[in-house]
Amino acid sequence: MIFGITKKNNTFKNDIDDFRKSITSVFDDFFNLKSTGLFENEWYPVVDVNEDAKSISVKAEMPGVDEKDINISLEDNLLTVSGEKKSEHTEENKEKRFLISERSYGAFSRAIRLPDNIKTDDIKAEFKKGILSINIPKKKEEEPKRIKVDINN
Repeated sequence: MIFGITKKNNTFKNDIDDFRKSITSVFDDFFNLKSTGLFENEWYPVVDVNEDAKSISVKAEMPGVDEKDINISLEDNLLTVSGEKKSEHTEENKEKRFLISERSYGAFSRAIRLPDNIKTDDIKAEFKKGILSINIPKKKEEEPKRIKVDINN
């Protein structure tokens, strides 16, 4: 059995146009050395960043990543999450032949610029069910200081 992934494009106006563009697409795809989106090796976790009056919350999806392979750093208000998702393909499994392999592996890094009003000493991170959650508390905003003006008569 042969497995494959095909592209579908329904924007053609007539059968001749459809045939010509299909043939052109076959040759373009064959001679194109650039990888397509499905087969790229680079990957990075997708993130959600939320903010309220008290804190900033960052959640990153990292399915298949081991907690020990995650690094979190903060330097000059740049939060960086990096690590590695290790491949399950090993030399021991040489008898196995992969028919389709679409999962991505390798090193990753995501950086998020944070505002100045954060409490760097109180940042907490938790990794549970493939989701990294980082809670970054904000400093309490100070009210502007009022200065009394003396009037000399």
